[in-house]
Amino acid sequence: MSDNTQGLRIQSGSQAWRAGIELLSSMRFAISLLTVICIASVIGTVLKQHEPAVNYVNQFGPFWAELFGAIQLNAVYSAWWFLLILAFLVISTSLCIARNTPKILVDLKAYKENIREQSLKAFHHKAQADLPESAEAEARRIGTLLAGGGWKVRLQQRDTAAGPGTGWMVAAKAGAANKIGYIAAHSAIVLVCVGGLLDGDLIVRAQMLLGGKTPYQGGGLIADVKPEHRLSERNPTFRGNLLVAEGTQSSTAILNQSDGVLLQDLPFAIELKKFIVEHYSTGMPKLFASEIVIHDKATGEKTPARVEVNHPASYKGIEIYQSSFDDGGSHLKLRAAPMVAGAKPFDVEGVVGGSTQLTNKGGGPGSDMLTLEFTALRTINVENFGGAGPGSSGADVRKVDLRESVESRLGAANKTVTKKELRNVGPSVTYKLRDAAGQAREFHNYMLPVDTGDGVPVFLLGVRESPADPFRYLRVPADDNGSMDGFLRMKALLADPDAREQAVRRYVSQAMDSSRPELAEQLRLSASRALALFAGQGMVDGKPTGGLQAVSDFMEANVPEAERARAGEVLVRILNGTLFEVAQLARKQAGQAPLQHDDRTQGFMTQAVLSLSDAQIYPAPLAFELKDFTQVQASVFQVARAPGKNIVYLGCALLILGIFAMLYVRERRVWVWVAPQEGRTHATMALSTNRKTLDSDQEFAQLAHKLIGASPREGTA
Repeated sequence: MSDNTQGLRIQSGSQAWRAGIELLSSMRFAISLLTVICIASVIGTVLKQHEPAVNYVNQFGPFWAELFGAIQLNAVYSAWWFLLILAFLVISTSLCIARNTPKILVDLKAYKENIREQSLKAFHHKAQADLPESAEAEARRIGTLLAGGGWKVRLQQRDTAAGPGTGWMVAAKAGAANKIGYIAAHSAIVLVCVGGLLDGDLIVRAQMLLGGKTPYQGGGLIADVKPEHRLSERNPTFRGNLLVAEGTQSSTAILNQSDGVLLQDLPFAIELKKFIVEHYSTGMPKLFASEIVIHDKATGEKTPARVEVNHPASYKGIEIYQSSFDDGGSHLKLRAAPMVAGAKPFDVEGVVGGSTQLTNKGGGPGSDMLTLEFTALRTINVENFGGAGPGSSGADVRKVDLRESVESRLGAANKTVTKKELRNVGPSVTYKLRDAAGQAREFHNYMLPVDTGDGVPVFLLGVRESPADPFRYLRVPADDNGSMDGFLRMKALLADPDAREQAVRRYVSQAMDSSRPELAEQLRLSASRALALFAGQGMVDGKPTGGLQAVSDFMEANVPEAERARAGEVLVRILNGTLFEVAQLARKQAGQAPLQHDDRTQGFMTQAVLSLSDAQIYPAPLAFELKDFTQVQASVFQVARAPGKNIVYLGCALLILGIFAMLYVRERRVWVWVAPQEGRTHATMALSTNRKTLDSDQEFAQLAHKLIGASPREGTA
C-alpha cells in the first residue's frame, strides 16, 4: 500500500516496543506471513487432513507420523500456529491500513494545483503551445473540456513567477479508484482472515482453554457422555460430522480433535427417511442425496428437506451438507467354510459395525480364540474385464498372492486402460478376524462366483495383513451348482488318509492292467506319496508343508537335476489323476453324479488343484461366505454454523474489486499552466500516471492536441 516496506513509527515507548510496532505494521512482515500461510496451505492440500493416525504410520513410517502429529501437519487449518499466523496477519494488515489510509484519503482530495511551472517541464509527458485567447478564457475552456471527458477539475489563479501578470493553473485528476483498490484489497485480506478465524477452531479452543471443555477419548453411548465433553447448542461457531442411518434420528455432531472428540448438541434432530444413490457405468457414485426431516427440539416442528452434494439445507443458521454415505448397520448372514482339517461349517449373523465371538461350536483348533468383526458391505462392485480371456491370467500357480493376475480385473473402477469391459460382479463383504492377542487380519470376499476370463467361475477370497497392503486373492472354483461345496468336500477328503488311500486305489485300478500287479503296486506307492505330499501337514514353523510347493521341494531334494523334467511330468500326471478321483469320491459321498470327461471338468479340476495348493497357506481356519443381507444405508452430514461465511464473502467481493481497480484503473493527473508571456498566452501541459504504458502515451497525445493544439514532447522524469 506504500512505496516502501517500513511500518508505523511511533515516538513513545521503549526501543523494543517501537521496533516491534514498526515490524508488525510493515509490509515486509505481512508478506512474510502470507508466504508462510501459502506454504502451509499447500501442505494441507497435498497431505490428507484428519486421517486416523495409523494411516500416517502406514504411509510415512512411525518417525514422520509422530513428527506430523507433533507440529499438527495432519490438521493444518486448525493448528494453533496456523491460527496464530492468521491473527498476526490480521493485526499487521490492519496496522498497515491504518497507517496508509489517511495518506490515501488526503491524496484523493488533493488536486496539487500549487505545482510550479518549472516542475511541469520535468515530467515525462509534457507539451507547450501558444494560445489565441486570454489566459483566463483559455483556462476555463481547457477546464470545461477536461470535465466533459470525465476528469475532476480545479482552477487556480495566481501570479506568474516570470514577471507581472496573472496566470491560471488547470489541475485535473482521474482514476482515483486505483487507490481505493489498495484499501479494498488489503481490507479483504483482513476480512477473509477474520472470517477464517471465526469459522475455525479458535472459539472451540477458547472454550477448551477457558470453559473447561475437554475431548472425550472413550466409547459407549452418546447419551452417557458427560457435560464437560459437550458444547452448548448456543455455540456461535462449529463444524462437525453427523451420521444418521435410515429410519433413525440424530442430534449430536462429532467434532474431531487431535486427542479425542467433542460432542456438539444441535437445536434440532435430523431424521433420515431415505438415502438415494445413483452410479455411473464405472460403479462410481454420480449422485447421492438424502430425504430428511428436521425435528425442532423447542417447538416440535417437523420440516422436510432434501440434501444433495453442493445443495445444502439450512435451519436456524446451521447449514447441513451432504458429506458422504456409509453403512448404517446392514444385517448379514454368513456361512463359515472350513479351511483347515477339523473345522466344521456353521452359519453366523451380524450387523456391519458389530462383532461376534467364535466358539468351539465352529470346530477347528483355536476357533474359540477368534473374534469376527463385520466391517463393510458393498452391494455393487463394477470391475473392468477388458482384455480378459482364456489363458490371459498369467497367474503364478505357486502364489496365493494373485495380485498381478487379478489386479487388472479387480482394480479401481476408474482405472485407465485401453479397453474397457465394465461388469458388476455383485456384492462383497469385508470382515476382520481378531485373535486373543488383539492382532487382526482383514478379509474381503465376493458373494458370487466371478469369471475372470479363464472360463471357470471362481469365488474370490481376499486377505491382507494391514490397510496399507493390497488384498491377495485365493480363487476357489465354483462347482456345477455355483457353490464352494464341491471344492470344500475335496479339501476335507484330501485331509483324510483313508479317503486318500481309497482315491489312490481307484486311480490305480483304472490306470493299470490288473495282470501286472508289480507295476500297479509301484504306481500305488508313487501316487500315495504324491497325494500325501500334496495334502501336507498344515503349517510348520510358519511355512506350508503341502501343495505343489511341497511336491517341488521333494523333487529337488530326491531327483537328480537331469531327470527332474521327465519325473515332474509323470508326478504331476499322477497327482492330477488321484485328485480327480478325490473329486469323484467326494461327489459320490454327496449323492451326486460323477464328473464327465469334458472341457468344463478339466477347467474345474485345473483351478481346483491350484486352489487346493494355495489354500495350504490361507491364514485363517475359516472363510466366511456372504449368503444373504439386508442393506441399511446411512448418510454422513457435515453440520456447520459459520458466522464468518458472510464476512468471507464480503472479503472476496472486496478483493475482486480491489484487484480489478489496481490492475485495470490507471490514476492520472493533468496540469495545464496558462499565463501571458511576451504579449501572447502560453500554455505548458504535463501528465503523470502511476503506470507508464502505451495507452498513457496515446492518451497524452490526444489530450495535448485537444487542449492546447500541441504535439507532446517526452523528457526524462
